[in-house]
Amino acid sequence: MAKVITVFNQKGGVGKTTTVVNLSAALAKLKKKVLVIDLDPQANATSGFGIEKDNEKNIYDLLIESDKDVIQATGIKNLDIIPSSSDLAGVEIEISNMDNWQYLLKEKLKGLIEDYDYCFIDSPPSLGVLSMMSLVSSDSILIPVQSEYYALEGVGQLMNTITLVNENFNPDIKIEGVVMCMYDSRTNLSVQVSEEVKAFFEDLVYNTTIPRNVRLAEAPSHGMTVFEYDRFSKGARSYMKLAKEFLSRE
Repeated sequence: MAKVITVFNQKGGVGKTTTVVNLSAALAKLKKKVLVIDLDPQANATSGFGIEKDNEKNIYDLLIESDKDVIQATGIKNLDIIPSSSDLAGVEIEISNMDNWQYLLKEKLKGLIEDYDYCFIDSPPSLGVLSMMSLVSSDSILIPVQSEYYALEGVGQLMNTITLVNENFNPDIKIEGVVMCMYDSRTNLSVQVSEEVKAFFEDLVYNTTIPRNVRLAEAPSHGMTVFEYDRFSKGARSYMKLAKEFLSRE
């Protein structure tokens, strides 16, 4: 059975989808079998793998139609995806009246993820029905944090959310780790923010940081992970280093 990890931060623009796409790709290259679930209606993880948005088979079909034939190959060995759909934008209305809707995704994933080592869920950057289902379905949460001013803004709310899920729906959920994204060691700000995050999360913060990197930023517009786009870039090297550190903590 796969370990299910939601990559989540209620603050947007922190490197959430970039981390889902490239950490999963790095783990696949390290011979781990990985499934990505794009639960964000923006479908950026889907397009980041070069897959068309609003594909015929997607996460909406799994949730609403109970269609199990929704997993697609990404073209990268050991790495598959359940694509997103713009239909997800209205799914909150469709399922919020269901009994125990919080467990819907968890139930739908049964029988689908047994053959994988890891399943990464790209959740929306807000706390709603989709994010709640994602957290209830997960073994752990990986938190990307932007190395900029106000990085810790919303962390209190994030921790309250985790506590809420832990106490009411998923008593086993834990924080997998915290990754500093868009890091620039040349600036005092990045160093200061990193120190503040480490003071708050302590050993949960990965030693590996993800730098601001042009090639990393360009890759999604070409429908590629950073490894396919430029495997020698700082971004690629950093995500591979993060993947190895991630595995060393398992």
